[in-house]
Amino acid sequence: MTLKSFQDYYDDDVSHCYGCGRLNNHGLQIKSYWENDQAVCIFYPKPYHTAIPGYVYGGLIASLIDCHSTGTAAAAKYRHEGREMGTEPLLRFLTASLHVDYLKPTPIEGPLELRSTITEIKGRKVVVETDLSVAGEVCARGKVIAVQAPEHYLRKKQD
Repeated sequence: MTLKSFQDYYDDDVSHCYGCGRLNNHGLQIKSYWENDQAVCIFYPKPYHTAIPGYVYGGLIASLIDCHSTGTAAAAKYRHEGREMGTEPLLRFLTASLHVDYLKPTPIEGPLELRSTITEIKGRKVVVETDLSVAGEVCARGKVIAVQAPEHYLRKKQD
């Protein structure tokens, strides 16, 4: 039995994101999972994800925190509502605010581990705090305020 990631539950119509879309062949295709009360994502940077030799580009770090956090927000909201992921009505979250603190240069010799904690669920808003680390050293810390996408964003309009 294969464990499905949060992103594997996204409807095909909303699975094209550069960071987390499983249908974007040129994207990062990150995968996030629950580990107890934290959401975890492991990402292996490629040599071209570099800023300066030996270190990860900061924009990649922000993208990873962003997409992992919005996926985590959806998973957390499903849990909060006592529902299985992917059940109707579908839940998907968008970034309202992204803040990243770069604590130290991030070595490109991965893997990069993202660990997220939910700090607030209120109405259509979920706040997610994420640490990105390499070999146990926290290199970046992010906070995402995610808002639930309106249902009409989640499916193509039928003709």
